[in-house]
Amino acid sequence: MSQTPYGTWVPYSGSDGWILAGVLLLITGVLIFLGTRLRQPASVARPGRTVTLLLAVIWVLALLAWGDSVTTYGNALLQQAGPVTPVASPIAPITFLCDLVTFVLIAVFARRRGFWVAAGSAVIGAIAAPLIFELPFDLIVMWRTYSPAPATQYTLLFFLPLFILELVSFTLLLASPLPRISRATLFSLAGMFLVFAIWAMFGFHFPSSPLPFTFNAVSKVLCFVATVTLFIPQGALPVVAAAASA
Repeated sequence: MSQTPYGTWVPYSGSDGWILAGVLLLITGVLIFLGTRLRQPASVARPGRTVTLLLAVIWVLALLAWGDSVTTYGNALLQQAGPVTPVASPIAPITFLCDLVTFVLIAVFARRRGFWVAAGSAVIGAIAAPLIFELPFDLIVMWRTYSPAPATQYTLLFFLPLFILELVSFTLLLASPLPRISRATLFSLAGMFLVFAIWAMFGFHFPSSPLPFTFNAVSKVLCFVATVTLFIPQGALPVVAAAASA
């Protein structure tokens, strides 16, 4: 049995960790600045039915392509390293729980728009929410994973369809009539990147010990919070903020 910790990644060390932390802090600062400049929630134009259908088709194709890439990646790993047991993700229960809560909250916020709008918005939001965390996370760890050889080709094979899937999932959020970018959205995203930056200062280790587990869990929760804020009805955000500060 191979002892290589497949399913994890090589931590950052030395100047690499500090450079990564600096980039993440810069992104945090930009999001905070945009949040302070945003006076009213900003809505984005919804795509038409044809564009939405096309996006849905691209999403399905990207999912199928990624599934095929995972199979090819796994077969190459099996041939080169023999049977391996990937390290289980300790953060998965938090992800599933947050996704369930996000689905329910979005459905509740959208209920006045009718069943189909509420259900569709909840599904789209639940799909996109964890990917808000996953996209920057994937960019951070993709070149530090334990890939089969040749590493560059297999890394791109695994991650490129995943990036397309993530980006199309974000775009599909616009199919719902509810999403609006608010200060709460931008500040939640800023909080997520701030936690990423602190995590990077400590090496951005796999969450197998308490400290990186905490960084991973907190940043994951913040990405779900950011998603929920997109669907809070206009005028309700001040009430939510007042209740949270009470």
